[in-house]
Amino acid sequence: MTTKSASRPGSGFWSSSRARHLMPVAFVTYSLAYLDKSNYSIASAGGMATDLHLSAGLDSLIAASFFLGYFLFQIPGTIYAEQRSARRLVACCTVVWGMLAVLQGVLSSPGQLIAVRFALGMVEGAVLPSMVMLLGRWFSKRERGRANTLLILGNPITVMWLSAFSGWLISVSDWRLMFILEGVPSIVWGVLCLRLIKDRPADARWLDAKEHRTLETSLTAEQRDSGAVTGSTVDEYRKVLRARPVLVLAGQYFFWSFGMYGFIFWLPAIVKDGSGAGIGATGLLTAVPYAFAAVAMLLNSRFSDRSGRRRIAVWPWLAAGAVALGCSYAAGSDFPLAFALLIVAGLCMYAPYGPYFALVSELAPAGVSGAAVALVNSFGALGSFAGTYLVGWVRGSSLGNAGAFAFMATCTLASAALMLAVREPRLPDAAPQMPVGPMWAGSSGIGLRPAARTADRIPQRDGVQHDMGGEAR
Repeated sequence: MTTKSASRPGSGFWSSSRARHLMPVAFVTYSLAYLDKSNYSIASAGGMATDLHLSAGLDSLIAASFFLGYFLFQIPGTIYAEQRSARRLVACCTVVWGMLAVLQGVLSSPGQLIAVRFALGMVEGAVLPSMVMLLGRWFSKRERGRANTLLILGNPITVMWLSAFSGWLISVSDWRLMFILEGVPSIVWGVLCLRLIKDRPADARWLDAKEHRTLETSLTAEQRDSGAVTGSTVDEYRKVLRARPVLVLAGQYFFWSFGMYGFIFWLPAIVKDGSGAGIGATGLLTAVPYAFAAVAMLLNSRFSDRSGRRRIAVWPWLAAGAVALGCSYAAGSDFPLAFALLIVAGLCMYAPYGPYFALVSELAPAGVSGAAVALVNSFGALGSFAGTYLVGWVRGSSLGNAGAFAFMATCTLASAALMLAVREPRLPDAAPQMPVGPMWAGSSGIGLRPAARTADRIPQRDGVQHDMGGEAR
């Protein structure tokens, strides 16, 4: 069976036992990670900042310290998952971050909270890139946009119910109990992950033999076309991490994450300021943008998988999100209009996630692609730190919400522009007959170059020269 027939659009993603078994597990895992990462913003708006006498700058620093830890463990953790066991790494990290999440509820010192948030980021750091890498072993290229979207869908769905449930929980108890009750499920789920996650299709007894053969045929064809490596070396990882398209996307994701996490962490406070509502109503209002975002993610990932195009499923959304952020502030005291534009901004910034990470994982051959995802995501962590800290700090300065919206809109627009500098690999059935260059085309990203420079190629052990764009030489 050819790659095209094995994964043709319209064949039914959920008809696969792989999707029915793995996607709920991936969704719950990332949902819990996002819960324990993001409930700090609700706690802060729900009385923690007042109880602990936190200034705007210190409050922002505590929230943002998570992302410094998140940055440090991305690449080494993902390499461990890729070369040894993603199953063990994800399970252990889930248990430990649950314990650290609970610990936030019993601390009162800002210094202790910074240390715990930093450690929480470290243990969660490798989970997303490891899961993206793992799904790449279970789904073909024409399925990965949807698979990655269903994984990352845990983000907006979690924030949606988190905002409403956590706001209610604080209103009937306090922020300390919220941290404790929302951390315990991760501990339990981490233990279950050891049984639910398998590192490779060959390890899964529940996978039908026919489906297994079909998947192996499809993945083998993709790896042959992409020049996939086996028995990866340090040098091969180094080539991937230095490749120009990967570095450009790392910078792009920095700016995207700046705007995104400035939006996520401070949306409750911005909504509360604009609406004048209490914490319970603020939680409900904050949940609305994420409901629309979830729908946009599903539709956009389906378009990307059916068309085989990734870049067009990313940059227009980000550009529109930047415009909506700017217009939201321009709406001024007209809260209904400003809030409607915030909904548009949120769905536009979320919609590209699935196709985006499918693109990143396709930049490098199987066997070392996890490192590319980890590098991009680690720079996203730095952008998240900058967005969480600086947006919070600016809101407390004389610039106020105007400066915060300007920061978020500018960075989101920059991320859209950088996407135009990256060329996406072609799917195997659409591969050109002539040699093409790397996924780089100057400022426009349009057009193919007839040759690639040596610096853009990854040498493979089988003697085949391979561009980062996915074409063998």
